[in-house]
Amino acid sequence: MTVTNPIPHPAMALSYDHVGIRVSDRKAALAFYEQLGFKETFHFADGEANEMVTPAGVRINLIFNGAKQPKQHNVLLDAPIKLPGITHPAFIVADLALLQTWLEAQQIHITEGPKQLGPRRITLFIRDPDGNVLEFNQLLEQEPT
Repeated sequence: MTVTNPIPHPAMALSYDHVGIRVSDRKAALAFYEQLGFKETFHFADGEANEMVTPAGVRINLIFNGAKQPKQHNVLLDAPIKLPGITHPAFIVADLALLQTWLEAQQIHITEGPKQLGPRRITLFIRDPDGNVLEFNQLLEQEPT
């Protein structure tokens, strides 16, 4: 069947708001994400979550009902069977080399990178105290030759 006059979707996404990240230790997670520049702006009193935002307006929600896993085991990435789900948020930074230097000074382990990933970005990956993966990207001005 061919649609000759498609109707636009009525709930088209206008922008991206936040990602929810489940954690097991509220205090450790808050300290880690605050160190990365996020600030708690709201705590949902009837839920086990908060909202955090950077000065640039990048938002995340921490969800505080995660079960502690041994050795930061991430069921979506570390298990041999790859289950469906969101594996990580990816953030844009202005200077990835500067971030790398800062992460190393803070003794935050870089699990992968920095490396060029595709034609438009250089990337590195870290993990939070629960093993949740975070990706940081510096976008390239032009495609390399």
